[in-house]
Amino acid sequence: MRVRYSFSSRRNRRVEKIRKQRPKYPDILNEIVDKSDIILEVLDARFPEETRNLGIEELITEKNKKIIYVFNKSDLTKKSKLKNFGHLNPGVQISCKKREGIKRLRDMIKKLSKKVDSEKIFVGVIGYPNTGKSSLLNILVGKSSAGVGSEAGFTRGIQKIKLTEKIVLIDTPGVIPKEEYSQEDKTKISKHTIVGGRSYTQVKEPETVIHNIMQQYPGILEEHYGIGAKGDSEILIEELGKRKGFMKKGNKVNEDKTARQILRDWQEGKIKI
Repeated sequence: MRVRYSFSSRRNRRVEKIRKQRPKYPDILNEIVDKSDIILEVLDARFPEETRNLGIEELITEKNKKIIYVFNKSDLTKKSKLKNFGHLNPGVQISCKKREGIKRLRDMIKKLSKKVDSEKIFVGVIGYPNTGKSSLLNILVGKSSAGVGSEAGFTRGIQKIKLTEKIVLIDTPGVIPKEEYSQEDKTKISKHTIVGGRSYTQVKEPETVIHNIMQQYPGILEEHYGIGAKGDSEILIEELGKRKGFMKKGNKVNEDKTARQILRDWQEGKIKI
């Protein structure tokens, strides 16, 4: 007698086997550094230090590979803050949204490529989730070659994309450094949500993240929404929830929905810092 759904069971076992064999993301990054001649580390210009992967940078130095720091979303950052990136060199400020700085970056890649003695130059692109790596790749090559989404961690696997006949770009999944990743540490979870490493849809306590944003960036949210909360996240969420009509039974503000809306605005770059 045949077992019902045997095909489905075999398929599930095969998928599980493939999943176990799939390289872990940190291993993929190590492999990319090994195979690349030049590394583009895409940073969020609003949070350059928070979105650096220091472990991978050390590996790049050890292997004597070339690096370019790419400060994306520079249009969301005040000019006074952009002047403080001099210690990360060579670097270039870009805005994928406004297509600014792209030619300068492309020229920088070509200039460094001339220093590499190889018939084919591989350029690895690394960065935290949601720093704009896929958008950058699309603009660099002039077509939609990599998937793009506002959700953190949208890109999956590795893609090789030809920039020129000699230069090949290697895309990787957005990765939070292993030593910083946590499913339980609220401080780390909050940090990664603020810089876009975790999606506003995934964080368990969005109100806590709003509180931390208001502590780290005083007055930014109040100014954006026009609410005098005096640094109190509960007041901000309460007043904004009422304004937007985010209510639940008992005529109470839906704090979770309101907090997630604030985080969405924050992660999608609607709030300039």
